[in-house]
Amino acid sequence: MAVIEPTPVFKENLAQMASIGSIDGIARIDLRNAAGAVVGTIENAPGKQGSLAVYHYLKQAFGTLDAKAAEHALAVFGEHTADARNRPGAHPNVDRLLAIVAGGEALTIDEVAA
Repeated sequence: MAVIEPTPVFKENLAQMASIGSIDGIARIDLRNAAGAVVGTIENAPGKQGSLAVYHYLKQAFGTLDAKAAEHALAVFGEHTADARNRPGAHPNVDRLLAIVAGGEALTIDEVAA
């Protein structure tokens, strides 16, 4: 799968990612550490669907959530990345990416069907 060329605007990046397919069939995404424990979950719910779409895209484009994928995702999140850096905790799904880029453990992205 081709990787998108992110713009600084999250909404534009979501539009580019639309070609990877709908997230309608996904109930949630579980993020697992190397031991297999779930360390994060993104539900397919209002207010989280943008993050769900990004993590779904990362699974398709990179297969795993390592530093390279996380760095790309920070660009995809556009203006939300700067906001997350200025307000830790406001965007937990972006905070997770920042932690991985800073040397945190790579994670497995598991999609759970609806």
